[in-house]
Amino acid sequence: MKTTSRSFSRAALASAFLATSLGVSLVLATSAAGAASTLGAAAAQTGRYFGTAVSAGKLGDSTYVNILNREFNMVTAENEMKWDATEPNRGQFSYGRGDQILNQAVSNGKRVRGHALLWHQQEPGWAQRMEGSDLRQAMMNHVTQVATHYKGKIYAWDVVNEAFADGGSGGRRDSNLQRTGNDWIEAAFRAARAADPAAKLCYNDYNTDGINAKSTGIYNMIRDFKARGVPIDCVGIQSHLTNSAPGDYQANLQRFADLGVEVQITELDIAGANQANAYAAVTRACLAVARCAGITVWGIRDTDSWRTGENPLLFDGNGNKKAAYNSVLDALNAATPSTTTTPTTPTTPTTPTTPTTPTTPTTPNPGGCTASVSLNSWNGGFVATVKVTAGGTALSGWRVTTGLPGGAAVTNAWSATNSGTTGSVTWSNVSYNGNVAAGQSTEFGFQGTGSAQGMSATCAAS
Repeated sequence: MKTTSRSFSRAALASAFLATSLGVSLVLATSAAGAASTLGAAAAQTGRYFGTAVSAGKLGDSTYVNILNREFNMVTAENEMKWDATEPNRGQFSYGRGDQILNQAVSNGKRVRGHALLWHQQEPGWAQRMEGSDLRQAMMNHVTQVATHYKGKIYAWDVVNEAFADGGSGGRRDSNLQRTGNDWIEAAFRAARAADPAAKLCYNDYNTDGINAKSTGIYNMIRDFKARGVPIDCVGIQSHLTNSAPGDYQANLQRFADLGVEVQITELDIAGANQANAYAAVTRACLAVARCAGITVWGIRDTDSWRTGENPLLFDGNGNKKAAYNSVLDALNAATPSTTTTPTTPTTPTTPTTPTTPTTPTTPNPGGCTASVSLNSWNGGFVATVKVTAGGTALSGWRVTTGLPGGAAVTNAWSATNSGTTGSVTWSNVSYNGNVAAGQSTEFGFQGTGSAQGMSATCAAS
């Protein structure tokens, strides 16, 4: 629930990052006593990460940067990748500050979490004044454009942030985003997957640390998404805590993991006199859940925290390690090391969302191909995902023709180039998806205005 104001060598970190990315055997350098001496290195021993939120405005602070480079192997931008920062005016995108954080992280062997594509707070002023289908179109375009800009560079996106209400209802929060239709979260996840198929897609929220009405509402949404093939790979548990985590914290992490999604502790900070013990308990809970991928603390030093005066982080204002730091490092080092990391494969949507218009593919001739379409529609717009499947012979290129109904028009596209935007539109493969093995598939997508119900699609090898 944050507001806007909120000795492992570089070579070893870079090697660890590369090995983790490729899923190969990873052996970490440790101290002479056999224990890793930094948070990132200690977490990596069990195939996990330990990260922090970073502000671009503090990258000129040498104490801040030295701790960042030494201790952490995952980075989240505090505000620089949010909607108000990346699209201050409609259709005009600004990535400079987000790119600065990403480039600093990657150059020092770290991965990056993207935060956050859609959130009812920190909307740009122009979006705050919008409603209905116009807002829905703007939302989907924002997701598509930002995720496309960072395609292949982001480990995981918080696609939607804090969309559930506090209290006992377990329902959605009222916002202009929610009023565009109850399927808006699903639509955002599908658009994010189409824009960057390799990124893990997360739902992120606060006050979800234990088993309560709010976390159960989110649990039910994720269970539904998994059952219907909506692409969701992870859930973010923020964990802004005081003194301790709930007694059922680990059980809550485990029930989400049992749905088949990765659990990520995304914004950890703990205030109060029991801080060191509480940090250790949260760390041990993550280590006890196989699908808990890692922990991110929301800031580096107490003076960097959005919780002014509560001193909830692992380093004091001068950059000195606190007792909480030592308790976390000890908990990480006490865990059983793992020498092999196996990254979770992002979910591939298999069941189209409702309403859908799947084409009826014809039986392909050897060397031919078929095309089928899944639609995610709302009043005044749609996102179409087109699946191209090779016949009995591999494709070295393909061409798809879609017949759009009257009044429908293409506004943007990904993973294909198009000729025309209305009526009969021809789509051709791009460099990376033209070669399709016999019987295998690839996908491209596009967003449009109007209604695409009844759209047809045919495919030919090229």
